Amino acid sequence: MVVLSLPNHDNLGQFKTCKPTPNIFTGIPIIDISDPNAKHLIIEACKEFGFFKVVNHGVSMEFLSLLEDEAVKFFKLTQQEKEKSGPPNPFYGNKKIGSNVREMACEVLEMIADGLNIGAKDVLSGLLRDEKSDSCFRLNHYPTCPELQALNGRNLIGFGEHTDPHIISVVRSNNTSGLQICLKDGTWVSVPPDHSSFFFNVGDAFQVMTNGRFRSVKHRVLADNLKSRISMIYFGGPTLSTKITALKSVMEEGEKSLYKEFTWCEYKKSAYKTRLGDNRLALFEKFAGQ
Repeated sequence: MVVLSLPNHDNLGQFKTCKPTPNIFTGIPIIDISDPNAKHLIIEACKEFGFFKVVNHGVSMEFLSLLEDEAVKFFKLTQQEKEKSGPPNPFYGNKKIGSNVREMACEVLEMIADGLNIGAKDVLSGLLRDEKSDSCFRLNHYPTCPELQALNGRNLIGFGEHTDPHIISVVRSNNTSGLQICLKDGTWVSVPPDHSSFFFNVGDAFQVMTNGRFRSVKHRVLADNLKSRISMIYFGGPTLSTKITALKSVMEEGEKSLYKEFTWCEYKKSAYKTRLGDNRLALFEKFAGQ
């Protein structure tokens, strides 16, 4: 889990801020996965935004509410009590993944595989279902930040801009706004919160596997001065030994791969040596003639 610390007036200058965005963005693709045309809508969303919202997902709202309630209780504990709940050597997230969100993510990946005509139904979902899959689950807590009033109208960045390194990530949050994505033209837009739905992010690995057809979406989270934000994220990754490369079934005849082949383990090690907002894929891009 991640708990963001509360800034005070004396050190506000050390935190990153950004100009406020004018309005909530209403152009986020909304995908009803029971729609017969869903696979095509998902593919278009992955190409244009690298991001989309899934409704009618089949995950119980009662279950989601219970999970959120437990998260709120946990983040109210003292630091000492929180540490008792974690492993002795904490890492990026919890490796114990329940079936609800993973199976929904796999269903979406199977729709993508079908829509792209890339072979077997489980060519993508099988990477997440593998018992050695390097997937993880995280809870993020963004406390209220009344100090925002001292920023003269600017927004405080709670979690800096970045892309997710995995194949795909699935986000569910409470009804507090804050999530922003970056469009193709570099414009940052605010995503309307919706606690009943899931938001999907295309990750770096998926961008490579589709040879740049899908966008690994850059995103960030802003702090709120009135309400805290709780988000739950499933990061779907392959096994550490999986080779990440452009799928030949996606590429056209004579098309060259944009990226060098690498294992998921190699990419993770490389990503963790970079800064949060760096273009991590730049180190693996092929140059003309390669």
